[in-house]
Amino acid sequence: MLNVLGENYYIDLDEVEKYLDMSDSFEDNSEQLSGTTEMRINVIKFELVKLLLETILSEQDPIEDNLGLKSNKNISVPFKLAFNTLLNKKLINHY
Repeated sequence: MLNVLGENYYIDLDEVEKYLDMSDSFEDNSEQLSGTTEMRINVIKFELVKLLLETILSEQDPIEDNLGLKSNKNISVPFKLAFNTLLNKKLINHY
């Protein structure tokens, strides 16, 4: 595992799926069919989550392990914003 900001984090793919899924909000009791595997997603949320994850996964500044939290100065603003947003929505979690 890689240490990020002094902690180990992972992307919770199940939470990402739940966050994007809109199937429950549009289901009508009269239209429920057995065996339906259709999933509806919010395209705006999908694109934003995709962009935030891309920002986090493409961060280029090296983080020195021996500096610990003092290395926060080298992290870009887009990374901090994306990381905090995904952490707040529980799409990334502590390991």
